[in-house]
Amino acid sequence: MTNAAEARRAKPDWPAVRLHVVTGKGGTGKTTVAGALALALAAGGKRPGDRRVLLVEVEGRQGLAQLFDAEPVAYEERRVAVTPDGGEVWAQSLDAEQALLEYLDMFYKLGPAARALRRFGAIDFATTIAPGIRDVLLTGKTCEAVRRRASHTHGGHGHGSHGHERSQQAGDRVFDYDAVVMDAPPTGRITRFLNVNSEVSGLARVGPIRNQADAVMRVLTSAQTAVHFVTLLEEMPVQETLDGFAELREAGLPAGGVIVNQARPVVLPEERLKKAAQPGGLDPAELEAGLAPVGLADPEVVAALSELATEHAQRVLLEAGQREELSATEAPIYELPLLTDGVDRVGLDLLAGQLRRQGAA
Repeated sequence: MTNAAEARRAKPDWPAVRLHVVTGKGGTGKTTVAGALALALAAGGKRPGDRRVLLVEVEGRQGLAQLFDAEPVAYEERRVAVTPDGGEVWAQSLDAEQALLEYLDMFYKLGPAARALRRFGAIDFATTIAPGIRDVLLTGKTCEAVRRRASHTHGGHGHGSHGHERSQQAGDRVFDYDAVVMDAPPTGRITRFLNVNSEVSGLARVGPIRNQADAVMRVLTSAQTAVHFVTLLEEMPVQETLDGFAELREAGLPAGGVIVNQARPVVLPEERLKKAAQPGGLDPAELEAGLAPVGLADPEVVAALSELATEHAQRVLLEAGQREELSATEAPIYELPLLTDGVDRVGLDLLAGQLRRQGAA
């Protein structure tokens, strides 16, 4: 990348976005990318505590706890990571039942009566027979965190004892969180999950539920929101990404960037790639001559390396074709490397650094 391109990409591509929704086909590393993006967005403050990001999961899989090697993430927000420059990542695992209890208490003042309904299974029944309500509750809680002002004390709204501490530290902050990252449902469900107005249209045309859905849609369709797609450079994830972009735009929801995960390095020079990908691959005699000075000119070693070179070249060319397919989205494309040693905090920080350098945060 040239210096000019580096300077251009150093500027964040999403300066107005406060809600980053991360989706992707199962197996693409969606949760890992969401965690790395949260770390990237939390970094860059002038002093410790300057930047604060909330990372939300909505599928109840406790993927965030595993990712940050932390205790199970609860409904209450709590800090799970601090960036090297003092930025904070808080996490929350949203639960539709708990959100509905809050909702009933807030709008209908049911309080203990709502908790009694839960004991009788009525809350679970309501969120099961009306999945649209579940999506409104989960997206609504997320959007509430996006809109929440820094002076909010969090009392009585399920945010836990740390909320007051955060607001006391707010100083001249406008919002409690600089950004919110949602580890969202997979690509095949994302448009329906976010398009809460269509989900509740048959359930409520007026009243608090409709008002809540309208408030959620005002955030989700605004410039404050971007939906990012995580993919691998493989045919099925790329096709799902293309389909997801099309569905999202048709629904009037704001598409963000494409994050290519687990990208592997190209180890052959460009002029050798096409030759290596052909039947017969690289010239065995040329390989043998190159390996002789280091004592590896054994015929079996030469044959094995030739086969590996062919596989590598064919994969690189196929991935180049998938990159070309992704360019049809006309969205910014970011690439994250394959972490060969697995995902740990060091790896997450590496991915976060890559996202910042490429302008995703």
